[in-house]
Amino acid sequence: MAAMAALRALRARVLRARGRAFGTAEFPEEKPQFPGASAEFAERLEFIQPNVISGIPVYRVMDRQGHILHPSEDPQLPKELVLKLYKTMTLLNTMDRILYESQRQGRISFYMTNYGEEGTHVGSAAALDDTDLVFGQYREAGVLMYRGYPLDLFMAQCYGNTKDPGKGRQMPVHYGCRERHFVTISSPLATQIPQAVGAAYAIKRADANRAVICYFGEGAASEGDAHAGFNFAATLECPIVFFCRNNGYAISTPTSEQYRGDGIGRRWGGMRWMQGEGGMGPGMGLRRGRKSKASPGAWERSSVWKRDSLNPHHSLRPLEGRKSGSKQSVAPGIPKRLRLRLG
Repeated sequence: MAAMAALRALRARVLRARGRAFGTAEFPEEKPQFPGASAEFAERLEFIQPNVISGIPVYRVMDRQGHILHPSEDPQLPKELVLKLYKTMTLLNTMDRILYESQRQGRISFYMTNYGEEGTHVGSAAALDDTDLVFGQYREAGVLMYRGYPLDLFMAQCYGNTKDPGKGRQMPVHYGCRERHFVTISSPLATQIPQAVGAAYAIKRADANRAVICYFGEGAASEGDAHAGFNFAATLECPIVFFCRNNGYAISTPTSEQYRGDGIGRRWGGMRWMQGEGGMGPGMGLRRGRKSKASPGAWERSSVWKRDSLNPHHSLRPLEGRKSGSKQSVAPGIPKRLRLRLG
């Protein structure tokens, strides 16, 4: 009798161990009962230190000298496309110089340049389909230019003349074009993020083979609209890509005063994260993310692309140039950064 009892006890112990190991229906595996959590139990109290967690890798195709690092990652772009990318970047740079000087001369009231970020514009624009919807912020003129927006309309918008499609109702650099699926830019920071998520959800509901891309800076990611928009995008699994341009200095607030941790991507869960630098890296990553959402109604999850690269043409000075009512002009050689309306 004692032997039988011992045998039953041993059998029960084995079954419990097997249940804990394999999670059987009879002995389900014990896990924390936090809804939506995927964590495991821990028997030792330990605080997770943010400085010991490895950061998100930064994807790149070429090194700083322009050499392809891995032949398997070479996109093998045709010559015609490469020439279009290059011409768009140089044309955008030239337009920036002319309009910036126009603003300094008082011909237009406001202008924001795209210096140092031309590659991210054309690289991401080339990865999109022409019908994909674009929500920009201030420095995505290259995306619209890549899609064929003419120079005279860029100029008309900044000057607010009779040829401006917006009839002068918007501030300069607040471009928009329905035919090229580029939503008109808004002045307040981060308002485009929940708007883009809503548009992406409507596309999902309509079962359309389209996606949405939303550009913003790391400063806009500190706004409440960003937190709400990212959460809706993740929970509703919207066909949207968030493109964060992180140059490390949001107008006048350094990243050390904005957030802790590994940049922007770590701040929100439920989305795939990617980081890259230059123009080729974001373009390759964005194209692969776009292809993963190619089937209508079968969108996976939202993606966050974070470009971590301090703009070499931007200084860490929040403002520059003359103050309102002052005759002081900008000294030669000062990098061009965010401009407020100057008197």
